[in-house]
Amino acid sequence: MSFYEVVEKYRNFDFDEYFENVTDNDVLRSLNKNKLNHMDVLNLLSPTAMKYLEQMAQKAHRLSLQHLGKTVTLYTPMYIANYCVNHCVYCGYNCKSGINRRKLNMEQIKNEADYIADMGFKHILVLTGESERHSPVEYIGEAVKIISDRFASIGIEVYPMEVEGYRHLVENGADSLTVYQETYDEVVYKKVHIKGPKANFKFRLDAPERGAMAGMRSLSIGALLGLADYRRDAFFTILHGEYLKTKYPHIELSYSAPRMKPFKGSFEDINPVDDPTEFQIMTVMRLFDSHAALNVSTRENLDFRKHVMPLGVTKLSAEVTTDVGGHTLGEAGTNQFENNTDASLEEVGKMLNSIGYQYVFKDWERF
Repeated sequence: MSFYEVVEKYRNFDFDEYFENVTDNDVLRSLNKNKLNHMDVLNLLSPTAMKYLEQMAQKAHRLSLQHLGKTVTLYTPMYIANYCVNHCVYCGYNCKSGINRRKLNMEQIKNEADYIADMGFKHILVLTGESERHSPVEYIGEAVKIISDRFASIGIEVYPMEVEGYRHLVENGADSLTVYQETYDEVVYKKVHIKGPKANFKFRLDAPERGAMAGMRSLSIGALLGLADYRRDAFFTILHGEYLKTKYPHIELSYSAPRMKPFKGSFEDINPVDDPTEFQIMTVMRLFDSHAALNVSTRENLDFRKHVMPLGVTKLSAEVTTDVGGHTLGEAGTNQFENNTDASLEEVGKMLNSIGYQYVFKDWERF
């Protein structure tokens, strides 16, 4: 079975009509349940539910304190290459974007990793552009192996692979995988992915499952909210997580809800997600799964991150640069998008301390 079968189940479902007919009683009934079903998720994602956002957030906070406490793991991304063969109209890395291209050699990767490790980070996310030709699995595997003695956990966010490719990375030290579907709306997906391997909707959809089959300990999924109907994408993200945890109960599941971030020459055909709606979506993720990790990146400013922490955010990025080798080689116009300027380790730490949270650099050790 593939998660595509779940998507197909809702192919002819009229989401707009359903959301229009959600009543206050529907929202309250779902909010008072201990175990949410799919219709409960829709009720709590509905515009009607916005009136009860405070009550939803209070329940989410109680669940997060009960199951997760007030500790947050800090990580930082490390971009090692940005060559891409896909033409995705919303992405700053796409093959038509005109940005500078760079690929680090192994010495540069080690220097970048040493710099990050010396700041205290023990969890790192390794990223490349989506080009198997420029960044083959052997290159990524060698990079992971070189830095494996400096980090307790190494995640990867690269192009989708077959099981064998992911297994090669696991054997070299990777233990977590991030794959964002971008949008679960297959029609919109085909519209925004003009050409390249990424245009294969189903292959990308099944990538997290292939990672689980290869031995990845942690899977992080999400949709890029704003590409399509964000309520539908949030709904399918939650169901995707349910599917993965049901089939692979040993994995750690992380939900993320990144919003569209402008870049040079970016397209404007988006569905903007305001702060209250983003907050609602993350609240429903927590209400549906009280144990799942919630990850908030520096796409969001420090003030917003501060306000969503009580929902049980467990992973937070800091000291972020989206330039390839940006920590040691400096900015060179190779960045995927502009991150917020309030992302320093000191600023993030002060924010967490101000609301009674503490950060840790390590919550997992590879063996």
